[in-house]
Amino acid sequence: MKALKIQLTNELKKIPNKKLKSIFFGGGTPSCIDAKYYTEIFEELKNFISKDTEITTEANPNSASKQWLEEMKGHGVNRVSFGVQSFDDKKLKFLGRNHNHTQAINAINWAYEVGYKHINCDIIYDTTLDTKELITNDLNIIKTLPIDHISAYSLTIEEGTKFFDRTNVKIEDEDMARYIFEFLKENNFIQYEISNFSKNKEARSKHNFGYWEKDEYLGVGAGAVGCFKDTRYYPLKDVQEYINTPLKYEKEEFLDKKDIKFEKLFLGLRSAVGVSLDIFTKSELKRINLLEKEKKINIKNNRIYNNDFMLTDEVVLFIED
Repeated sequence: MKALKIQLTNELKKIPNKKLKSIFFGGGTPSCIDAKYYTEIFEELKNFISKDTEITTEANPNSASKQWLEEMKGHGVNRVSFGVQSFDDKKLKFLGRNHNHTQAINAINWAYEVGYKHINCDIIYDTTLDTKELITNDLNIIKTLPIDHISAYSLTIEEGTKFFDRTNVKIEDEDMARYIFEFLKENNFIQYEISNFSKNKEARSKHNFGYWEKDEYLGVGAGAVGCFKDTRYYPLKDVQEYINTPLKYEKEEFLDKKDIKFEKLFLGLRSAVGVSLDIFTKSELKRINLLEKEKKINIKNNRIYNNDFMLTDEVVLFIED
């Protein structure tokens, strides 16, 4: 936490006299750290926070006690995101999670009782254990909980994780994804990005929109990522190395105009952000008109919007020169 404060102090020098739109304590396990250790971090941030700043913490159901949630709210946190993944104990064990369904339900209810207005629940699908019955049961439990946001992620197998060399972990089931999306829609969770659903516009994650709209963001902490003045930078991943030299970056990469255009296109079309027509070439605009005729996209106020987030890859490949 001392290393984090050193880097944070240094990063904030990049934005003197500015207010932050959002702050996100991520990595899945902020709840493993006693809330008192965040005091100096918030002290450092206080001049950069306005009444409109969204401050989210991720939390694991097994470590987010009611007291911890209350103390974090006292620091100024106004949104909490729980890494629930499932309410099925067998699936939780399969995914290597350290909580059970009762702990997940309790944690969400405690956050509501403490006074958080915005609560997110993460769920994962496309595991080999998933059946329509299991997913429906998860979604039915979600319906009963005081949350206004859901992130539903298809299981992604990353190199270096314990699932990487196992072939019996993931399945690709587009019908299941569409079933989940339709179920959530019927229960007033409106999809505003491929994996994100909210009860209303106020419940949407401002922090997510920052990435999708290509805003600048500061990356603070071991394994974080920042992007400032078209340069993406990566603080050290190894925790001990980070503690030793918190101001050192693992690498920096400059984003050229082509990189930025691709990211605006891809991120804009997989979300409700859309993409400005001003960034396209004449030949790309012709293909966009074809897509509009086919009702794959729609055009409004000089921006294009995707009608089916699940077809984002295909739409982007079709448009791009």
